[in-house]
Amino acid sequence: MENVAWMAWTPPTAIFFCALATTLAVMTWLAVRYPEAERVGVLRIPTTRGDRLFISLIMAALIHLAWIGFVGTDTIATIPIGEGIELPSLWLATVISLASAVAIFRTV
Repeated sequence: MENVAWMAWTPPTAIFFCALATTLAVMTWLAVRYPEAERVGVLRIPTTRGDRLFISLIMAALIHLAWIGFVGTDTIATIPIGEGIELPSLWLATVISLASAVAIFRTV
């Protein structure tokens, strides 16, 4: 059981799932409010919002796995709240993932 302790419900995990649920809710609202036609971007294939979301989620997973593999998850800062909240370097991978998602939604 100790080998899967890292899979516990943590604040970053909660933030991720809340952000994912919010994204799906907003995209559902957009699909109802503003029906979209397929768009052709740099991939030169027609894509919809759902396709671009799927591509960005796959990219986020790959970025995070590569980050863990090459950089690790060492603490880069401690936020002085209560006993101190440690900020792992994985948050930088999250910022990179968000930037790539914006690029995917704008260009693909």
